[in-house]
Amino acid sequence: MARAAVLGHPIGHSKSPALHRAAYRVLGIDMEYGAFDLTEDQLPAFAARVRREPGWRGLSVTMPLKAAFVPLVDRVEGLAAELGVLNTVVVEDSAAGPVLVGHNTDVLGITESFRHAGLDAVSDPVVVGAGNTALASVAALARLGARRVEFLARDASRAGEAAALAARLGLQVAVSPLEGGAARLAAADAVVSTLPPRAADGLAAELTAVPTDDGAAHVLLDVAYDPWPSRLAAAWQARGGLVLHGLEMLVYQAVEQIVLFTGREDARSQAVIDVMCASVGAPQHTA
Repeated sequence: MARAAVLGHPIGHSKSPALHRAAYRVLGIDMEYGAFDLTEDQLPAFAARVRREPGWRGLSVTMPLKAAFVPLVDRVEGLAAELGVLNTVVVEDSAAGPVLVGHNTDVLGITESFRHAGLDAVSDPVVVGAGNTALASVAALARLGARRVEFLARDASRAGEAAALAARLGLQVAVSPLEGGAARLAAADAVVSTLPPRAADGLAAELTAVPTDDGAAHVLLDVAYDPWPSRLAAAWQARGGLVLHGLEMLVYQAVEQIVLFTGREDARSQAVIDVMCASVGAPQHTA
């Protein structure tokens, strides 16, 4: 049987098995999809196992393994090469044995989340956080037309990689402290919060004190989906802004993984996306 799995640490909370299994059922694909709790130290042995065992088609890779897996694959393609982090590994067959190829579908997950919400272009975005998901966020915002980006970071000294990527993509860059950043957040037309659950609670509390009188459209994608709504999402919605559930990004990046694992372009169909959304309780945007 064909096999795929999600890797990360911790992994018990992952929604990827539900998403992938739902899609494979509706597509009529016989694919086993599991979950493996792995640390960075354990990753090389698991990569070797994938090369030895028959049937592997792909891996979904989550934190803290997105950068650690890069040197273990045979090549990286597209956005994974540009960003230096991957979230997807495709296992290709060759005469010499399995070939591991790294991809990044997080960027498409973010852009599709905004586009399905009706936001096809951004001008003044903010990224909350500066880790691996911030890298994908910068690339997505650039694809949506951004010419500048501001990072609100808990530790500005750790924002160098994300800021450097933004500069390479031709964006003007600013880095500001997370604390005291609510006014800047409120002025943005698009925000991606990449922080883990509850890490933005202080910012949410600040946001409640910022006036709401400009009448402009403001959209927040909060990738932290458990618990939901996050305090930041609740504060944003209370101000009249549009909140995109973090599970939406997860759905759209998983769709691209399924296409890569199976070659089935029809995985992008609305019928498949609706089934995947239903499997994890994500909002549906039926065309």
